Amino acid sequence: MTLLIDPPNSPGHGRLWSHLASDTSYDELHRFAQTLGIPQRGFDRDHYDIPAERYASVVAAGALPVSSRELIVRLKAAGLRRRKAEMLAPKKPGRSLIRPRRLASGDRVAVVSPSGPVPADQLDAGLAVLTSWGLDVVLADHVRGTHERFGYLAADDAARAGDLMAAWRDPRVTAVFCARGGYGVQRMVDLLDWASLATAGPKVLVGFSDVTALHQAFAARLGLSTVHGPVLTSLGSGDDESREHLRSMLFEPVAGASLTPTRARTLVGGHAEGVLVGGNLALLAAETGSRNVWSAAGSIAVLEDVSEAVYRLDRELTQLLRSGWFDGARGVVLGQLTERAEPEAVADLVSDRLAPFGVPILIGLPVGHTRRNLAFPLGVPAVLDADAGTLVLREPALL
Repeated sequence: MTLLIDPPNSPGHGRLWSHLASDTSYDELHRFAQTLGIPQRGFDRDHYDIPAERYASVVAAGALPVSSRELIVRLKAAGLRRRKAEMLAPKKPGRSLIRPRRLASGDRVAVVSPSGPVPADQLDAGLAVLTSWGLDVVLADHVRGTHERFGYLAADDAARAGDLMAAWRDPRVTAVFCARGGYGVQRMVDLLDWASLATAGPKVLVGFSDVTALHQAFAARLGLSTVHGPVLTSLGSGDDESREHLRSMLFEPVAGASLTPTRARTLVGGHAEGVLVGGNLALLAAETGSRNVWSAAGSIAVLEDVSEAVYRLDRELTQLLRSGWFDGARGVVLGQLTERAEPEAVADLVSDRLAPFGVPILIGLPVGHTRRNLAFPLGVPAVLDADAGTLVLREPALL
């Protein structure tokens, strides 16, 4: 590892500043800064801002003095120079979101429970899958907990938010997996410190169902692509294809990955391209009016739900229509709307509510609350060919 620091020659706030960087990795840079007590809020894109009075102590701790020009040249050569456009920050709907790097064997990943309590056997089965992929798995403090008053929550709101923030800001953690869905994310999502999360840089977030509230927030607040895919409790109980699909997407992402292993049903024909947006229909409807809405404008909406009668699906779609969430959508894809609603009744409802948009619509993709739950990246461009019944990623899910 080489830590680099340029002279204190950058003025700001009535002081002179140096820039501390690494030409090896951001993780090493964050760890070095932590050992010196440099606050993470001082991290700006690809470097820490260091006041002139601390320059000598940072050099004494091991940073190599270089010119400002050499620092930039070495960051660019290492691929660690970040432009403002690559930083975590809100982006307009329809734009490609920032993708984190792919995972590799030996990476440390964290498991959090941002909503409900987790059955021990299902959690252990999911942990076994992550371990079998060669990942170093750590559990947040309240993953195995239950709220004393509200048994449908894993812990109080502040504790669950704190677990997520601690995992995200840990420079050793490259991905955060949600242990389960179930209600609770909406209670804690606005307790998250978004400025602090942004400084930690892009990381992988995986989950579905109630985690849709996090997907929406991370897109709206950070401009970050996240992965709609199995949580821990379903990772161990789902089918082999779902597990392999997620593993491949996380470790070996490629352009052209398909979300339609078999042809989906066409409700409205046509062709569309756009980034993927969406998730659980009930959560998307419940999020309207919040600060975390990431709409379907310029995008392909992918929707799924479970245990909803047709009239409830009607209400949720109508809520999204009335709020303008669908305005400007380029295509719609329905995953599994399972258990209570008959497929033909769902198809009839979707045609009634969404066909007037005149955009391509597919129904029946293997995503959502079924044993086959194929992961897909939100904020990544995809190609929808409703005539052929296919949905294919145009770019790799991760870098």
